[in-house]
Amino acid sequence: MIMKRLTIILLILLAVNLLMVSDSSAVQQVDAESSLKKANELYINKNYDSAISEYEKLVSEGFESVELFYNLGNAYYRSGRYGYAVLNYERALKLSPADEDVIHNIALVNSQLVDKVDTLPKFFLFQWWESLLAVFSLSGWTTIAYILLILVLLAAIGYFFSITLVQQKISVVSGIVSIILLLLSVSILIVRLNREVNLKAGVVVEQAVTVKLAPDEKSNDGFIIHEGLKVKVEDRIDDWLKIRLEDGKIGWIPGDKVRVI
Repeated sequence: MIMKRLTIILLILLAVNLLMVSDSSAVQQVDAESSLKKANELYINKNYDSAISEYEKLVSEGFESVELFYNLGNAYYRSGRYGYAVLNYERALKLSPADEDVIHNIALVNSQLVDKVDTLPKFFLFQWWESLLAVFSLSGWTTIAYILLILVLLAAIGYFFSITLVQQKISVVSGIVSIILLLLSVSILIVRLNREVNLKAGVVVEQAVTVKLAPDEKSNDGFIIHEGLKVKVEDRIDDWLKIRLEDGKIGWIPGDKVRVI
């Protein structure tokens, strides 16, 4: 009897806690939408600096969305700060790799940058693989993997509960196809997750930066890069970042000259 009462009390406390968390999340969501609306109005009125402050406040509070980063990128672009414009467009693209508006704006800004870096040619199979990876975001591929796993389980259940031979064949074929697609999606998910953890990209936010051959201010100069250029971040030593350009050039720059996407 006592255990029953304790169980009921625990269930009530759990329900109350879930309701409080839900209410808190709902309030935060309303506040975020209100702040985003205010920032959008400032942007429409061409008050770009104030709009940037409102957007950046949301980012600092941990909010992320394609709309937020896209609008912030637009505000930076309108204010002539191309480095931060590219940075936020790239963050939006990370959440939605196939977004045509984001892709268009990145191309627009890149056409106005000082640096025109030639990309090393890739084998067509590598290009196909990169295109496949970019179809969905990390969360998108995770969702697809879950859906395919459910389809595999449903096919297995369908097979065991099939009444006719035709139903069994349909369950087997659909199960095999689902397994193949599941393995492919899991492989893509592993690659995307590995890149998220181990491979970092950044954007130059200073007008001009001299790249050094070693992580030392007294080191020889390698080359100069400019605001808005996207680079791969390969290593960090103290306050220095090792970067690689699309054409294969490598060097070291101070960490405050680049913002990681």
